[in-house]
Amino acid sequence: MSKGTVSVEDLREALMDVVDPELGIDVVNLGLIYGLHVDEADTATVDMTLTSAACPLTDVIEDQARSATDGLVKDLRINWVWMPPWGPDKITDDGRDQLRALGFNV
Repeated sequence: MSKGTVSVEDLREALMDVVDPELGIDVVNLGLIYGLHVDEADTATVDMTLTSAACPLTDVIEDQARSATDGLVKDLRINWVWMPPWGPDKITDDGRDQLRALGFNV
């Protein structure tokens, strides 16, 4: 639990509404979230990566993250992180199940 009124767990749950537009799976289960922090002023900092540094959808994902956390936190800051690089090993078991349901072999 953070010192403010919002927990990291609440923030993680809200970010499950942020869906990678290409894969159709949320960023949490894809393993794109590297770190979450909520300070005493309810400002959230999210360390996030993308499946590729050349991904053209950074703005779309950032807008979705802001919408998903609007009303939950007072401000959202996204630190785009490229190291370590994302890989399929970071996908959660739920994410793998969702990808399989979409026809991906993971």
